[in-house]
Amino acid sequence: MMLGLLLARAGVAVAVLEKHGDFLRDFRGDTVHPSTLEILSELGLKERFDALPQHRVEQLEGMFADGMYAIGDFRSLRPFPYMALVPQWDLLDLLAAEAQGHDGFRLYMRHEATGLLRGPDGRATGVLARSPDGMVRINADLVVGCDGRRSLMRADAGLQPRNLGAPMDVLWFRLPRRPSDPDGTYGVPGYGNFLVLLNRNDYWQVASVIAKGEAGQWRRQPIQDFRAAVAGRVGFLADRVACIASWDDVKLLEVRVDRLRQWHRPGLLLIGDAAHAMSPIGGVGINLAIQDAVAAGNILAPALLAPGLPDESVLAAVQRRRMLPTRIIQAIQVFIQRRIIAPALANPARDRPVELPPAAKWLLRSAFIRSLPARIIGLGFRREHVRSPRR
Repeated sequence: MMLGLLLARAGVAVAVLEKHGDFLRDFRGDTVHPSTLEILSELGLKERFDALPQHRVEQLEGMFADGMYAIGDFRSLRPFPYMALVPQWDLLDLLAAEAQGHDGFRLYMRHEATGLLRGPDGRATGVLARSPDGMVRINADLVVGCDGRRSLMRADAGLQPRNLGAPMDVLWFRLPRRPSDPDGTYGVPGYGNFLVLLNRNDYWQVASVIAKGEAGQWRRQPIQDFRAAVAGRVGFLADRVACIASWDDVKLLEVRVDRLRQWHRPGLLLIGDAAHAMSPIGGVGINLAIQDAVAAGNILAPALLAPGLPDESVLAAVQRRRMLPTRIIQAIQVFIQRRIIAPALANPARDRPVELPPAAKWLLRSAFIRSLPARIIGLGFRREHVRSPRR
């Protein structure tokens, strides 16, 4: 949607396909980092974004067995010293409304791209899509696959990602939030599983991080056992865990961390999760995808406005621009997964909370140290700025 807005804003005719009839998908990435807030500001959308329902997070805190500790502090970041938790459907509606104000932008809801169209030379020339009126052909000078970690466009092009491994999966659910509850956003480390509590004002969006492949084992337990485990880990939630009526209220995210060696074929570019699936660590996925979109808009708009078809070297330039920050963030995520999360999940002392080591307590006394995680996940590496033309 961001790339469609940027291209339409530059005067390029663009079609965005969404397979659903609306954007109301639960438990999508809702963490909007300072890097994305800056892009929204550059597009003149920050004031409208601020009017959306949201919760602003200035610090990330850990609930350890021996107390609460700030482990990430956004307050020193400029110009936006916070992370915003915003329903992704509201952000998509905002971008779509802005894009539809530009001639040449078309949003096709309930249109699912099922395969690539190709010319005699094998170049992608559009997509075949399933629509309410049957199968349709949509021709294009360039196809950009933004269709996620199970990308059909990627598979059709014969591009195989390199799997970097993930020792965990995530069970997502919601619990009501009371006015007397703590006001922050928290990680709750523990042996056997981790919890993450995202403050969504009137409810908690809760992630239970479990060992890879153990979801079936968890679901075979009575739901009462799962409720008791949550209540035992976070005491103030004990009076409402009954709101998890059954396992139907708990959604599974199968975590993948992978990356394509090549993000393009003639007439086709892949960005976001289709090019590099990210771990949920740090909530960076949506923000890295938007960085991809801005880089692609900056590079593609002039090529698409020029006579002729965009050369594959233009698509390669997008990959060159975005590969290094992708590699760095994934390397950090894989390190955390292997050195911290995997050993904790495999620890035989299951369901026992974790104490913060004394050395970590000493380090976290430094405001600079606390700002580093926020800077890495909030701003990332090689930040993009909107440089595509406006017509």
